[in-house]
Parts: sequence; C-alpha cells; structure tokens
Amino acid sequence: MFSPTSEQPRAVTASIVVLGVVAAGAALAYTRPVMVPFVLALFLSYLVTPLVDFLQGRLRIPKFVSILIALLAAVGLLSLLAVLIITSTRGLMASVDIYRDRLTEIATSVATLMYDWNLLRGEMGDSADYLLEAINQLPLLRLVQNAAGTAVGILTNGGLVVIFLIYLLGGRRMTEHRTGIYAEIHAKIQNFIVTKFVISATTGVFVGIILSLFGLDLALVFGVMAFLLNFIPSIGSVISTLLPLPIAIIQFDSVWAITAIVALPGVVQMIIGNGVEPLVMGESLDLHPITIILSLIFWGLLWGIVGMFLATPIMAVLRIVMARFESTKPFAEILAGRLPVSTRRPA
Repeated sequence: MFSPTSEQPRAVTASIVVLGVVAAGAALAYTRPVMVPFVLALFLSYLVTPLVDFLQGRLRIPKFVSILIALLAAVGLLSLLAVLIITSTRGLMASVDIYRDRLTEIATSVATLMYDWNLLRGEMGDSADYLLEAINQLPLLRLVQNAAGTAVGILTNGGLVVIFLIYLLGGRRMTEHRTGIYAEIHAKIQNFIVTKFVISATTGVFVGIILSLFGLDLALVFGVMAFLLNFIPSIGSVISTLLPLPIAIIQFDSVWAITAIVALPGVVQMIIGNGVEPLVMGESLDLHPITIILSLIFWGLLWGIVGMFLATPIMAVLRIVMARFESTKPFAEILAGRLPVSTRRPA
C-alpha cells in the first residue's frame, strides 16, 4: 500500500491546480471586456497570417501593405456578418404581427383538435383560451429587438478586435523561424484554426443557400449560426439543424417544406461533419464529450454566448499545447477522456 507521505505531493499539486483554476477563472471573468476581443483577435491572427506571409514572401509586397490588406479582409468579414444580422432582423421585425397571427391560428387549430378528441373539457378547455390570450400578449417585438441588440453589441467589439489584431500582426516577423516543440505547437494550432474555419464557413454557406431557396425568413442568420455552431462538435450541428424549425412551422403550411428545411441542412451537416472534416483535418479535436459540455458551461459563465462559441477551440488549443509537454501531458489525456495510468506498483 502507498504510505500517506507518498500521496502528499499529489495532494499538494491537485490543490495548487484547483486554486490556480479558480484564480484564473476570476481573472478571466473580471477582464472579460478586454480578454474576449483579444482572444478573437488571436484566432483571427492565425487565420490571416498565411495571407500576410503569402503577400510578403511570394508577391514581395511590403509588410505594411500586406498587413493592411489582411486587416481589410478581417474588417470586411466582420462587416458582412453585421450586415447579414441587421438586414435579416429588420425583416423579422417587420413580420412580427404576421408571425403572431400565424401562431394564433396554429394554437387555435390544435385546441380545436383536442376538443374534438375530448382532451379539453371544462377547466382544461378554459386553459386553451388563456393560451390564445397569452400568445396575443407575447412581446415578440421586444424579444427580437433584444436579440438583435445582443448580436450587434457583440459585433461592435470589432473595433477593439482590430486594434489587437494590428498589434499582433505588426509585432510578428515573417522571417522568424520556429524550431522544435514550439514550431510543432504553432503549426498544429494554425492548421486546426484555418481548417476548422474553412469547413465551418462552407457548412454555413450551404445551409444558408438551402434555406434561402425555400424562402425561409432569417435564412442568412441561420447560415451564420451554422457557421458559428460548427465549432462545437456534435452538439453544434444538431442545434443549428433544429434552429430554423420554429420559424418554418410558423411560416409554412406544408409538412414537406418544414421537413425539408430540417432534413436537407442535416444531410449537409452529416456529409461535411462525418465525411469531409475527418478527411481534411486528419487529427481530430480529441476532446471527450463531457469535456466539451463542461467547457461550454465554464466559458459560457465567464464570457457569455461568445465564450460558448469559443469554448471548444480554446479547449482544443489547450489540449494541443499540454500534450506536447511531459509535465502537462496527463491533463491533456484527461481532456481527451483517458485517465492517466500509474506505473507505480503497491509496496
């Protein structure tokens, strides 16, 4: 058996780790207004760095001009997201009364059907009238405005993101040659971020096109959501597939149209997620589903909805880094769902 003293270093190490996580969490929550734009800028820097290197190395364009072109590309991407969200939200706000009337019709039809089946009588029947009245009193316009305000508020942080991005790109040297473990970490992180971004963008474009062909309201926003949620393995694709369902039920009368609006994007998610992505990315995220769920909760509590979108990429990057050092490799194995096996034998 192990002696009590042999377990003391492990207990001390575990206590220090717990205290460190708590302190880091408090610091990240306190510095949220600055850290969220910085992390976004850090991920963006990995995306635009290949463009800067190509312009400088292959086309011999000066560093300042190369960085300016990369910044314009990043600002253009953020502006495109803002335009898509604002335009679609305005269209939804203009149709709020139509949605309320359609929702009332659906509730009336369901209540009538339940009456015919003798499922609503007496007090239960009166509750149906209360349901219709509650629908008429729904603050749909305020909910839409709040959602739009949240989305626009996130995008308005783009100015701070661009400032951080300027410093990150400006302080980087193209001629800097990384070797050893740091070169491997840098290459794996950049490959993961760039590949994941391209695959997620492709998924969002296909989903947006399919929903637009059906004439679904907010089709472009659902495409953007499919792009963002694709950064969350498994769970994200299911959520993005089901998100258009309430709008489809309210907007369309045809069961086939509603089914197709859910099924076709689901097929796209399956083909890209289970076929194309493993083939292109090679090494998977290697994160256990429990790790993903806990990371969503942790980063969501710290940084809100932006933290939930960044949770999986952040944990994937942490696992890549920790797996390359012997001292932190056990933590990387835990994130992957593999408990480290002790090689010590009982005395």
